[in-house]
Amino acid sequence: MFATAGYAAAKARYSTIDIASKVEGATPHQLIAVLYEELIKSLDTLVVGLSANGTLTRAGAIQRKARANAILFGLEGCLDHEQGGELARGLSAIYREARRLLEHGVGEHDPKPVIQTREMISEIASAWARIG
Repeated sequence: MFATAGYAAAKARYSTIDIASKVEGATPHQLIAVLYEELIKSLDTLVVGLSANGTLTRAGAIQRKARANAILFGLEGCLDHEQGGELARGLSAIYREARRLLEHGVGEHDPKPVIQTREMISEIASAWARIG
């Protein structure tokens, strides 16, 4: 038990250091890319945890959903609706739909809506990486 708890704590610290090193000195474009990367990781964790063999508890699923939602709100908050016009409105609608799907997936303990969310976000993240 101690080894597992020690491993989890060390993994969390390394993850924090990894994110911090990516963020430090990053351009605004790179910061958005980091948000997409972290969101996809959160969604992947949710998909595995909610699958038939997943071991994610209700509390764990809610915690991971909250992290994904926080990132989605962050991405939506970065949108410039004046300059972005139709594109910003479209992305905002996608982020809202992603949050709705996450709510449904976690509420029903069903990975399918989370997979759908991941596919939507991955497509946007890939497009974002290509512009960079």
